[in-house]
Amino acid sequence: MKLEKKIQLKNMEQDREVTERLVEENLSGKLDKYLQKLDGDDVEGEVALVLEKNKTDRFNGTLNVLVDGKTFYYAREDYKNLADLINHLFDHLKEDLGKI
Repeated sequence: MKLEKKIQLKNMEQDREVTERLVEENLSGKLDKYLQKLDGDDVEGEVALVLEKNKTDRFNGTLNVLVDGKTFYYAREDYKNLADLINHLFDHLKEDLGKI
């Protein structure tokens, strides 16, 4: 499987390293078994994560995933902890991939 990762950060570029690490941990740890079910040379996927720090210094995020012709979209707002937001978005993806 070819999985392209796109991470866009707004007003929080200093958090790029942490964000990339958390995305990789979620994909390789939490979702690896679910993504293996879709594995194949012709299977392509895209993970697009957009995060921003809002006016109250909290985090908003969207996760848009396209895998094997299926689209998954999640959005959450007003999280105090960046790691909680990212993990929560990927938890929802894991839940939906489990239904395939």
